[in-house]
Amino acid sequence: MAEEAVTVARPSEEKGREREGELPEELEEGEIAEVGAAEPPVERRVDIGGPRPHPLEHSWTFWFDNPSAKAKQAAWGSSIRPVHTFVTVEDFWSLYNNIRHPSKLPVGADFHCFKYKIEPKWEDPICANGGKWTISCARGKADTFWLHTLLAMIGEQFDYGDEICGAVVSVRGKQEKVALWTKNAANETAQLSIGRQWKEFLDYNDTIGYIFHDDAKKLDKVAKTRYTMGIRSCGLLWSLQITIRHLHMTV
Repeated sequence: MAEEAVTVARPSEEKGREREGELPEELEEGEIAEVGAAEPPVERRVDIGGPRPHPLEHSWTFWFDNPSAKAKQAAWGSSIRPVHTFVTVEDFWSLYNNIRHPSKLPVGADFHCFKYKIEPKWEDPICANGGKWTISCARGKADTFWLHTLLAMIGEQFDYGDEICGAVVSVRGKQEKVALWTKNAANETAQLSIGRQWKEFLDYNDTIGYIFHDDAKKLDKVAKTRYTMGIRSCGLLWSLQITIRHLHMTV
């Protein structure tokens, strides 16, 4: 018999409510139990019919950096908030199809997608010794680059996928940027492989550069790129297109 995933409250949450005298409420049909924005939902398998979900190798969290909070000169990083964590292909498309794409975000906004429990901050222990590859494009042109970056990450298309922390799209007055964050900036072999594959996945023609987070913290906008990638190939773009079709077919 076909199975369906039912999202439920965590056992620890139910016990906590019972101790307080509050009985757990039954969910209405189609209702999803509310969990923390940065916590992946717990799934139980029950034989009530419906298609089986397609789990991703890693859980991922969307984060949003509110430009209005930045305007109030809040401490760096204090305006970044987790939006939702997804664990399956179906979760991803449900979210992606119902959130604003980069071209619809306000100027100054940053929208992140990072592996679960990794915060999109230099101070995060996993990001601290890393760096980022960055591409730039005209306003309104980052939507496709952003989607293909997300699909390459969650679809585990990188040979050094364990090095990937996440990605961010940044909307600015005259341009949009997409950056791919990695763990170990000093691992030149891994970073060059990631940069080459990412550039080819996006079919991006211009040269891209890699900056160490340590350099960015010390030198800010004058930090120099440590690695560059300027060779274009179409082979990996074809591979990503196959992956995109597969992820669409599973929904």
